[in-house]
Amino acid sequence: MTATIPSEAPLTSTAAAGTAAVSTVATGSPDPGAAATGITLPSPVLRIPPAAPAHAAAFFAARLTYQTDVSDVHASMESGAPGFVLLDSRAASGWDQGHVPGALHLPTADIPARAATLLDPAIPVITYCWGPGCNGATRAALALAQLGYQVKEMIGGIEYWIREGFPLETPTGRDHRAPDPLTAPANSLTCAC
Repeated sequence: MTATIPSEAPLTSTAAAGTAAVSTVATGSPDPGAAATGITLPSPVLRIPPAAPAHAAAFFAARLTYQTDVSDVHASMESGAPGFVLLDSRAASGWDQGHVPGALHLPTADIPARAATLLDPAIPVITYCWGPGCNGATRAALALAQLGYQVKEMIGGIEYWIREGFPLETPTGRDHRAPDPLTAPANSLTCAC
């Protein structure tokens, strides 16, 4: 099935606008109707154009204000003076399976009742949960922010901590697994970004 473009459609073709000489449909095959008329469709990636550089800079700076990643958390924890408290927001069953060494265990549901006795409001908190498919760290970060704490979320959670090959604290001691070759950088255990 190919896309058809009415001849009166006011489409233009410029490389800067992300158009291709021949448009393609979802199957990846050329659209003969577009090629025959000289009309091109924008790249699926650029149908909505990128933001202006100033807007993009503000957006990406905001993301880094709210999030950090496992490699940066690991490097900071290894330094011995991370400057933050790492908080595992999972239930006790998850914590007992394995957690980041040096993390504080405070399940999200317990934050309103226990945060003031465990956390110093002057020290930023980094939250984590299971992984990208879980919003527990986000909910924990929200609960802490509502209580007045400076907070960031560790994206990837314990899943990506493990995939990077970083150590876990378990009931039987430290566990250090090999990095996942599908997610860890080829020549390093940490992101060289």
